[in-house]
Amino acid sequence: MLITFQSTASPDVVMLRDLAQYLLALIGKRLGERGVIMHDELQGAIKRLESTITEEASAERTLEALHCSPGNASEPGNGLSQRAWPFLQMMREAAGQGADIIWGL
Repeated sequence: MLITFQSTASPDVVMLRDLAQYLLALIGKRLGERGVIMHDELQGAIKRLESTITEEASAERTLEALHCSPGNASEPGNGLSQRAWPFLQMMREAAGQGADIIWGL
């Protein structure tokens, strides 16, 4: 199932329900039938998501260093930073314009 996030500050962001649920949990929200991230909550939410992305990227680099030989370079994966980027960008734009983010309408 797809979830569509909307804000007057940016284009819609559409993602799978599982990813939406995970990202919302990271910022302290629950995925309900409808929901909102108020503009005054966005700065804290952005910081929490950025922190999690940084922590995951560091852990991935450590694992890659342990498991890859010099001649066996692996392709970049589909990490959290890639999957969360459109949502994070929407939050940044909404925060900059004092707009809310809604879903389920």
